[in-house]
Amino acid sequence: MKKRFLQASSVYLLFFLGVLGCVDHYIPGDPIPEPTSLVAAPFAGGLRAPIGMDVDDKGNLWISEAGTGKNDGAIVMITPGGVKTTVLQGFQSAKGPEAVEGISHVLYDNGTLYILHGIEGRLYIADVKNFKSGDLPMALNLIPFEEHGTFVKSFNFTTPLNSNLYGLTLGPGGHLYVTDAGANAIFKRDKNTKEFTFFAKIPDVAPNTDAVATGIVFDGTKFLVSTLSGGPFFDGTAKIFEVSTTGVVGIYREKFTTLTHLTLTSGNKPLVISLAKFDLMKGEFTPFSGKVLNEDGAILLDNQMMPTDIKRSGPKEFYLLSYALGTVQKLTY
Repeated sequence: MKKRFLQASSVYLLFFLGVLGCVDHYIPGDPIPEPTSLVAAPFAGGLRAPIGMDVDDKGNLWISEAGTGKNDGAIVMITPGGVKTTVLQGFQSAKGPEAVEGISHVLYDNGTLYILHGIEGRLYIADVKNFKSGDLPMALNLIPFEEHGTFVKSFNFTTPLNSNLYGLTLGPGGHLYVTDAGANAIFKRDKNTKEFTFFAKIPDVAPNTDAVATGIVFDGTKFLVSTLSGGPFFDGTAKIFEVSTTGVVGIYREKFTTLTHLTLTSGNKPLVISLAKFDLMKGEFTPFSGKVLNEDGAILLDNQMMPTDIKRSGPKEFYLLSYALGTVQKLTY
């Protein structure tokens, strides 16, 4: 009762609520303050169980959809104007006990889109530098991939063996670093040799409670890793871990709940997202109990519906993805 809640669905799919308000104007050259609250506005909808996203240098969003459980996982691109185009389709997608499972997170880097697939244990590498809004989908069978799930399981980190390639970021030297939410570990992919090696193990957050490593970012000196924490998802058990460039793991901040991802502000401080509060009596996640928080646990945006990714897109601007609602909101302060 731990890994599959990463992509947890909900029977309580309510109407989408966008919170509108006044926004302070940023003047280029001024020091950028840290956010004390965030204002949310609707940006895009109609996504099918979206898990991850990234923003390219033109402001386009690249989003992974787990799909409906009928081998219909996909990658879509959304322009800054809100126009959506399917980039790749037909990824393996299956209905698990609690949710649809398949594609996890993506990373855009200079025309290359890295796509993690948790079920398959694969890293797809798509050349999308010439893809434009309105183009026909690319052929999935022509996209190269690397299979890493078997390698992860060879470490015997869990019983039964488990691998769920989930989050990824670029680290020192441009190498790729990947979190595995099944093995609770981080792996490194060398950009030159393509070699995939073990980097660090994330410890349990409490006795008999797996960390369930989710998001990862590199702040220039160290990695920060968010954790969901294993079921039954007690409040305050999730942590943000810090990992040195040599793989030494420590606790950065703690006493969070069900963290699914994180991003860095312009001031290089982490913002984290909490999926939801778990109702122990009902045995399910409480609708619209997700949050965006700063590193000290202060709530910047409340009443969110199962957010799974957050990305900064400007000095004082972020995008927030909702798995349950299939929406993207633009956040500002």
